[in-house]
Amino acid sequence: MQAKLETRPSVRRCAVTGALGLALLGAGLPAAASGATTATTRDTGSGLSRFYDQRVEWTACEGTEMPKDLQCGKVTVPLDYSRPRGGTLDVALARYRATGDSRGSVLLNFGGPGGSGINELALGGKEFMHLTNGYDVVTFDPRGVGRSSPVSCGPATLKIMEATDGDGGMTDPEGVLERLRDAAAECAKYSGPVLPHIGTVDAARDMDVMRRALGDDRLNYLGFSYGTRLGAVYAARFPDKVGRMVLDGVDTLTEPLAEQGLAGARGQQTALENFLDWCVEDVACPFGQDARDARDQVERLVASLDSDPVPSAFGEPFTGQDMVGAIGQALYSRELWPSLERALAQLLEDGDTRGLEGFSSGGVTFPVRAAVNAPVRGDRTAGLTDEEDVPMDNLPAALMAINCADDPDRPTAAQVTASLDRLRARYEDVSPVFGRYRLTQVLMCYGRPRGTDYIRDDVKDLDTARMLLVGTRGDPATPYRWTTETADRLGPSAVVLDNRGEGHTGYASSKCVHRKVDDFLLYGSLPPDGSSCGPESTGDGSG
Repeated sequence: MQAKLETRPSVRRCAVTGALGLALLGAGLPAAASGATTATTRDTGSGLSRFYDQRVEWTACEGTEMPKDLQCGKVTVPLDYSRPRGGTLDVALARYRATGDSRGSVLLNFGGPGGSGINELALGGKEFMHLTNGYDVVTFDPRGVGRSSPVSCGPATLKIMEATDGDGGMTDPEGVLERLRDAAAECAKYSGPVLPHIGTVDAARDMDVMRRALGDDRLNYLGFSYGTRLGAVYAARFPDKVGRMVLDGVDTLTEPLAEQGLAGARGQQTALENFLDWCVEDVACPFGQDARDARDQVERLVASLDSDPVPSAFGEPFTGQDMVGAIGQALYSRELWPSLERALAQLLEDGDTRGLEGFSSGGVTFPVRAAVNAPVRGDRTAGLTDEEDVPMDNLPAALMAINCADDPDRPTAAQVTASLDRLRARYEDVSPVFGRYRLTQVLMCYGRPRGTDYIRDDVKDLDTARMLLVGTRGDPATPYRWTTETADRLGPSAVVLDNRGEGHTGYASSKCVHRKVDDFLLYGSLPPDGSSCGPESTGDGSG
């Protein structure tokens, strides 16, 4: 799973976190399977009313890098919605207040899964300031993430990384599967009781508690990448509570993880080729001025570093797969191409990996290797976790756990072993560079209890207020076809905006998309279904 994080936090970064799920193989326990769509009246009964009666108390956010005008708060939710009188956990919130009269709140989710909404809003909030003309702009750390009872795999994170290095477990698949089973037990130990109750279905139910605690009759929502999955699940679970909802960089609701990995590998290969076409037009391109030769050079460089890694800035080996992960991060935004060109030149000319490490997993991979044995502090299921106590591996651990909780497929060891050669051929066919890196996703949930069927079976044919779905033609992470497929699945309430640009998500990369999304959220002005935006750029990049 590759991360969607990069060095400049912004909406670009939000959309980048979801790819981290392909770089590491995760162990996570799924949320309990949920039943069919139900009315809010049932969800607020049976012991849940005390959660719906609370109100958020806002105070200044603590932390040296927190903007002074950013406020923080929390809502308390059941640990297990089937037993609401049992344990609870606190979900951390942050907001920028409306600059004038507020008509309520718009809730943001920046993707992942596993990304901290609070950190994203604190660092990239300027991109949403126009929305404060009518709304309090609110975000949150979902359960298991950041300050909201963060999950961790402790030393098992490094074991997972090591188990899937090299050929992605091809040479010894049975050994890899055994190590992943062992790692699952460590993830449960370090994460505590929140782990069996992590996942999109539970997070969507938390969002409805937030809606009520914020004082809103309906949920106004802007979700990016994975956040579109979360928004769609909310709409299915609470159809009568959907307000103005925008889904940007639309996730699939139906494809198995192995097929998602193929789509990602194909999209990133295309983005890499586009980058190299651009690079060779510059005399400073480290691969020369011939695009075909540049592609061959990249493939040879990956193979060379896999065989003979160089030292990273953290003293750990920097492999070809590390380089692939770093390149993948930069390809999420065209605005990062000049920085990627310089980072690759540093590597080729001086063996300096620092530029690429700045992209790799949003700076996660190498710190995790260095600090994975650090003690895990903080209460996993009671009050909010202080920022300094969030485990170093929380992002990959949460991403793994949530994706596994959302996925019902659990092939046996024999099925995995028998299918690997065929899958490897498919992955390497769609991408000689990213294929092996993305293939590890097929092993991601091996040995874990199956996840919920709810998303595949019940998130469809919705009777809700109309929703705006934004798909970007050149998106390397969420292909445009997922937007149209999800729109068809959700039904007549889904309106598609076709962004004919590059990068992951459209809100920050296209002035046209930005304007149409804000017009819908602020004024209810919905573009016609199938309308499009051209490939102009704001200069800010995309998620």
